[in-house]
Amino acid sequence: MNDGSATKGNRLRPSLLGFPLAVATLTLIAWQLLRILLWVRFAPAGISFFDSLHFLGSSAFADVAFALLGTSILIGVSSLLASLLSLPTLVLFPFGIRVWTPSWRILFRIAVTVGFIIGIFLLISEWYFFAEFESRFNTVAIDYLIYPHEVFTNLKESYPLPLIGASCLLGGIGLSLLVFRCWPPAWNETPRTTRFASATAWLILSVGAATLTQVTGKPLSRQRVIGELGANGWASALKASWSRNLSYPDFYPVIDRAEAFRRVRNLLAEPGVQFISPPVPDLSPPLPSSANPETDTWLDAARDSLRRRIPGDTNKPRLNLCIITEESLGSEFWGSLGRTRDGKPDTLTPRMDAVATREGLLFTHLLANGNRTIRGLEAIYSSFPPLPGDSILARDRTENVETIARVLKRDGYSTLFLYAGHGTFDYIRSYSLRNGWDRLVEESDFQNPAFRTAWGVSDEDLLQRGILEMRALHDAGKPFFTSFMTVSNHRPFTYPKGRIPEDPDARQRDHAVKYADWSLGDFFDRARTQPFWTNTIFVVIADHGARVYGSQTIPLKSYQIPCVVVAPALFQSSRRIDVDGSQIDIAPTVLGMIGRPYESLFFGHDLLASGANERTRCLMHHNRSVAVYRRQQQVVLGLNKSVEYWSGEPASGSMSRLAAPDPSALSLRDDGIALFQAADELYTARRFSIPSPPVHP
Repeated sequence: MNDGSATKGNRLRPSLLGFPLAVATLTLIAWQLLRILLWVRFAPAGISFFDSLHFLGSSAFADVAFALLGTSILIGVSSLLASLLSLPTLVLFPFGIRVWTPSWRILFRIAVTVGFIIGIFLLISEWYFFAEFESRFNTVAIDYLIYPHEVFTNLKESYPLPLIGASCLLGGIGLSLLVFRCWPPAWNETPRTTRFASATAWLILSVGAATLTQVTGKPLSRQRVIGELGANGWASALKASWSRNLSYPDFYPVIDRAEAFRRVRNLLAEPGVQFISPPVPDLSPPLPSSANPETDTWLDAARDSLRRRIPGDTNKPRLNLCIITEESLGSEFWGSLGRTRDGKPDTLTPRMDAVATREGLLFTHLLANGNRTIRGLEAIYSSFPPLPGDSILARDRTENVETIARVLKRDGYSTLFLYAGHGTFDYIRSYSLRNGWDRLVEESDFQNPAFRTAWGVSDEDLLQRGILEMRALHDAGKPFFTSFMTVSNHRPFTYPKGRIPEDPDARQRDHAVKYADWSLGDFFDRARTQPFWTNTIFVVIADHGARVYGSQTIPLKSYQIPCVVVAPALFQSSRRIDVDGSQIDIAPTVLGMIGRPYESLFFGHDLLASGANERTRCLMHHNRSVAVYRRQQQVVLGLNKSVEYWSGEPASGSMSRLAAPDPSALSLRDDGIALFQAADELYTARRFSIPSPPVHP
């Protein structure tokens, strides 16, 4: 075939716009077919045929814009690669051998074919991603690109990669043959200036259209799943990448800065708690430069206005603390939290149900602060609100932030973090070792583990190593704080054989949950025989639920998580704690159980203190939205300063959106705005930490 020339067999002669228009049109058709398939599979029930047609038609603008942009990228990158790879052929030009143009055309065609293969792979990936998260590409997809080893191993063990790879390869080659055969590029048929002007106009048009969809685009429905179905995957990925570190006051609702800190101070007040400094003064002018010394002084005063001395008894023993953070262990799996099957009581966690009902405090109304591990870690260990964009674990100003490890180190504790995976994943090494933990045990520290998953060593390896580490810390004669992060309950849901009756080769989520429960039960059986058992507080809590599902912007039913506390030195009988709370309340609660005085900048409350239900505000995050929940009311704060109001019982999964909020919802909105705004201000200014030495009045 004579690439790029008009031949007798070609249906169409080469034209300036034929090739890019063909690529854009095929892309648009593929995206529309994907949307139809997603709509048929995942759209909520009860939507009429005509509403479905209207929805599918209304979703096309973003697809058109990004099809044009994608074509620009494909042709531009392919041309650049072909030019760079063809440069060596120019050395033959002085000898009369002209191979630049033929080689460029061959390399361009190869690059375009590779682009088609990648495009098909992304199309298939969107299907699987939506099936897992009921979402177009979002921050999760962007973040996972950073960790190719773990993600590729996970994909290899979870999906039919050979079949997918073959489909992408054959499909990409077939599309390339079709496009180059029927709409060959016009290499030399038009003047160079005309080609350059046309390419520039195309690029400006596509970038402008894509930008317009990002700036002005709004969800087509108030239901989250319908809105995700209507979104374009590339647009969603671009938005996730672009808004990772948003300027909070530019994109989300705010109030006067001083008023925000004063409101948060009132929300954090508790009986017996002493604030170290007076309320923050007004700032005039309202928004001076961040480099202004006056601003620095005001920010110090703002931080100190939230610093509190939590009362306690210095004569109380320093009880050890062990917090086990379990991967994806939502409340939906626990029989002790109401799981049913076919209308009958059921459980996937019999061993932890037994611990909770025999000897533990079981928190029944606890919500996760996000749907990612790093959201759970920042909430549990830093008692910090989940800001839009990245978790503080992944941001660049986390070298000195408050953690429960810092609090306990100030009281003479040894601290240890045990993680089943690589410490670089989710920034766990940098977060832990810079913020109060003496040591990190990670996957590379395990010699000959019983089993490895795609994400690290198995739960039993991690927890059994923890027993040995805690025994050594106990023998050293100092109180200790150990924290764990497991990985087994994660796709591809693999675990060692023989622990539970179910076959691990089936790779089912329910089986992985049963294995996680078995490992926890084994841990408690071993811990009861250890000398540190009687003077240690044990906490088991999920990092987040299994997955996000539901029609709300932030569906609270899927955010419900378990938390069990076992403390032989404090109680031997079980009790259910029905106070509304979230993960940011865990650190203040367990520190309250230890009962020693400490200083705090934490945003959570002690859930066991009198009147806790009056004070708690549950904070949460999903994609680019954040929310505050209290007493069956939820307020969601979104991009472009949007506000949504919801009402209903989280466990029901049927919360409804309110068109006209009542005074209590408006008050909750202002509480949420103040909490997120103050948290962003403290973090951005590197002031979410207690100065050393502590300042006393």
